[in-house]
Amino acid sequence: MSSTSRRDFVRMAAISVAGAPLIPSIAHRATPTTARQEKKLGFALVGLGSLSTNQIAPALQKTKHCRLAGIVTGTPAKAAKWKAQYGIPDKNIYNYETMSRMADNPDIDVVYVVTPNSLHARDTIKAAKAGKHVLCEKPMEVSAARCQEMIGAVKAANRQLAIGYRCRFEPHHLEMLRIAKEKEMGDVRLIESGFGFSIGDPTQWRLKQALAGGGPLMDVGIYSIQSAEMIAGQYPIAVSAMTTKTDPVKFKEVEESMTFELKFANGISASCTTTYKVNGFNRTTAYAERGTFGLTPAFNYDGIKGWRSDRKELAGAEVDQFATEMDDFADCIINNRPTSVPGEMGLRDVRTMMALYEAARMGRTVRIA
Repeated sequence: MSSTSRRDFVRMAAISVAGAPLIPSIAHRATPTTARQEKKLGFALVGLGSLSTNQIAPALQKTKHCRLAGIVTGTPAKAAKWKAQYGIPDKNIYNYETMSRMADNPDIDVVYVVTPNSLHARDTIKAAKAGKHVLCEKPMEVSAARCQEMIGAVKAANRQLAIGYRCRFEPHHLEMLRIAKEKEMGDVRLIESGFGFSIGDPTQWRLKQALAGGGPLMDVGIYSIQSAEMIAGQYPIAVSAMTTKTDPVKFKEVEESMTFELKFANGISASCTTTYKVNGFNRTTAYAERGTFGLTPAFNYDGIKGWRSDRKELAGAEVDQFATEMDDFADCIINNRPTSVPGEMGLRDVRTMMALYEAARMGRTVRIA
């Protein structure tokens, strides 16, 4: 392992001791024990696209410690619709130019950033300067430098920053992690993972380099990276990759597909594929000394299914993953404990993805600094 990679991992391991593990325990979430924990924190959603509309806002209605308190949108029609649907008062409705006014609004405790990837730093920094905690969708940003800016701004505001890695709170993923950690089938030696879909509208922001920072790797490939890190218990120290395009018009600015390998210091390697070409590509598998175990599908919002080659059960409760991650972050804030998905984790994953793009360009293995 390079000295820098080792420092990164040791730093995150230290955070783990304080309550923010790279590999969380199955019961890592705090159990409410004080009256203080009964408070519901006000969340403001920044960006009212499909994810906010169809997943996050409905999930907020199911949470124990959160409530939808405000919105930020550049579309007046959306503001009017959300105001009517959720009873949001006018004083809690902002646009991207007025976010700084949140500083005077005690109704809002947390800002959930759900804008396109390259706008995450802009919106996170605005929220931090307004004195708010931030939950930011993955990927954290499109460059390591912007991630560092986000971390610095939130720390300067004495607030917490979490990245939206919902699978780290999903019971099937946590059970798979437990099997690997406890070596139920012996040491894991190889991981395979893939996630993709057939992308539609050729004008959407996910196909624009300036907004997305890349193609499927930045969008859904990051799930495979996270899955491999959870199972391996480490960050990768070296990567190799190859990109492909069959439609150079539609994919003029970003890759259509990428196959890549992650290498870990403990000898585990992960072979992964991500694509915007086909539907139904959604799995993760761990190959251990005495058998295999995995999830198929692995990364859906619901309906995740686990399996084991020894025919034992790999099961987990069905949960609303967004509600679970938001409740966990609210509990972190209420009880002053560090999040298990901090900005430093998001930064490391962005470094890994940038190394993968370099490896694909150069046609060689790239070590991660």
